[in-house]
Parts: sequence; C-alpha cells; structure tokens
Amino acid sequence: MNDRANPTETEILVVAETFKLLGDPTRLKILLACLDQPMAVGDIARKIDASQSLVSHHLRLLRAARLVRGTRHAKHVHYEADDHHIRHVVSDMIVHACEHDDLDAAD
Repeated sequence: MNDRANPTETEILVVAETFKLLGDPTRLKILLACLDQPMAVGDIARKIDASQSLVSHHLRLLRAARLVRGTRHAKHVHYEADDHHIRHVVSDMIVHACEHDDLDAAD
C-alpha cells in the first residue's frame, strides 16, 4: 500500500468505484443490514423490503468489490461486511450524517 496522502491512480479508482457502489441506496441498505451479523439473502430482503432477486443481484456487485463476503451454512449463504474497514467507513458515515442532522435541527 502506498502512502495514504499520495495514493496511486489505481487506488484512487478503486476507492471511487467503492463509493459509487455505495451511492446506490439499495446496496447501502444491504450493507447496513449485514454490518453487525451475517445474514441470509432472504433475511436481508425482508429487512430492507426488497425482492430476493434484487438483493442477490446487488450482493454479487458488493462481493465483487470486496465489500461483503459470503459464508455457506447448510443450504444458505450468510453475508457480512468483508472486514472492519468496511464496517468503520459505513458506520462513521452514518454517524457523520446524524451529526449533520443534529446541527440542522439546532438552527
């Protein structure tokens, strides 16, 4: 890995693509649903009120970007955030958004 202040062009592209993927509200909801514990596709679909086929499609994209990983348990695959970096980035952005809402309410 390069110096964080001077990432390579490839690293910049990877980060930009990651944020582009997370710019879709459905994909963000899916990632949020499986931040704290592994979840099966059907459980994620119910939690975010989406079809299983839509969730599966988005999970394929999230897996390809290494944002989630799947672990097989009997007949089902349970998905979770790929690592602590993903959990922190998403959690920190949610906290940031809440702080912004708090500041707006104070005005």
